[in-house]
Amino acid sequence: MTVTQADSAPQAARNVAVRQPPSADSRFAGFLALEDFEAAARRHLPRMLYGFISGGAETNAAVRGNLDCFQDYSFVPRVLADVSRRSHAKMLFGRSYAAPFGIAPMGAAAICAYRSDLVSAQAAAAANIPLILSGASLIRLEEIRQASPTAWYQAYLPGDAARIEPLVDRVAAAGYEVFVLTADVPVSANRENNVRSGFSIPIKPSAKLVWDVVTHPAWSLGTFARTVVQHGMPHFENMDATRGPPVISRHLERAVGNRDQMSWEHVKLIRKRWKGPFVIKGILSAADARAAKDCGVDGIMVSNHGGRQLDSAIAPLRVLPQIIEAARGMTVMLDGGVRRGTDVLKTLALGADFVFIGRPFLFAAAVGGEAGVRHAIELLATEISRDMALLGVTDLSEVRPELLSRNR
Repeated sequence: MTVTQADSAPQAARNVAVRQPPSADSRFAGFLALEDFEAAARRHLPRMLYGFISGGAETNAAVRGNLDCFQDYSFVPRVLADVSRRSHAKMLFGRSYAAPFGIAPMGAAAICAYRSDLVSAQAAAAANIPLILSGASLIRLEEIRQASPTAWYQAYLPGDAARIEPLVDRVAAAGYEVFVLTADVPVSANRENNVRSGFSIPIKPSAKLVWDVVTHPAWSLGTFARTVVQHGMPHFENMDATRGPPVISRHLERAVGNRDQMSWEHVKLIRKRWKGPFVIKGILSAADARAAKDCGVDGIMVSNHGGRQLDSAIAPLRVLPQIIEAARGMTVMLDGGVRRGTDVLKTLALGADFVFIGRPFLFAAAVGGEAGVRHAIELLATEISRDMALLGVTDLSEVRPELLSRNR
């Protein structure tokens, strides 16, 4: 069963409200929600990689805050509304998507799951949802775009026009429709969990690392060895207009450049050069939303980088209403802590246009490749359809603040 508009298949909509979607792969029979992929991935992945994906900065307070804030709201459902012809399709930047969520950018994902960016892009395209390719990805952006017409590109950029302009031109030449600039990484975060678990970029061989790899043969053979044998040592392919260094390079920091020099003037430069929809990711203040609007940005993503940058940064959902007020005329999206269909609908009820989700889809790719990501997408889409029926709405335009009650 694929993600479809319920108004074109009313019987499918009725069915999806009462049962889980069938899976062609028996491996996923016990995966009933996105959280189930994390438990399986924790067993499958070396400790260093599980920690890299799941952890945040310092005390992980921002990670916990992103999850906890959804409990601030309860639903006030309506009944007897005839919800048999409901649809969770969503228009975004002129394209109709089958659901109001997409896959967030995740750097170095192909270390964690074999060809992760590619298999996730293919799964997203099959489900007609967007995937945002990270600038820190390990598969060429041209290959991803060829595989997925719904893929967007996300950049980590230094404050250097000589590097910005050629990259923007490369992304445009590849045919991407949406350019996303991540703005909340002026410096590297203090990710103590990475140090404790032995993860680093560039990868630094050690006895601890070797033991971690040897004791997880499914990953070491099925992901790392398979990647090296079939595609060579992974490189950062998409940071610039040209190929970046390998994941083991000691010169990676130099290749990244000085992101602390990025400013709104560089945003204006990108806006002038990029002709399609332009999004800034990492907005948490109304003032920055207004600044983005003044620069001609088309959309913003309210995000604290999944809690991976500034510890104790406010959860995106908590600041969403005031940012929406400041961003009138722009598309407003959110990522951070979304795990259930109810989370998606709470976010939309507060005024967001769309949501993006990262970690669960990477865990799904690690556990089950493209089939795992497809199953994860279907699980979330099914939850949204069911929850819409239980709320008494037939279209996402009906998901409004009056469906929510603030708990505290």
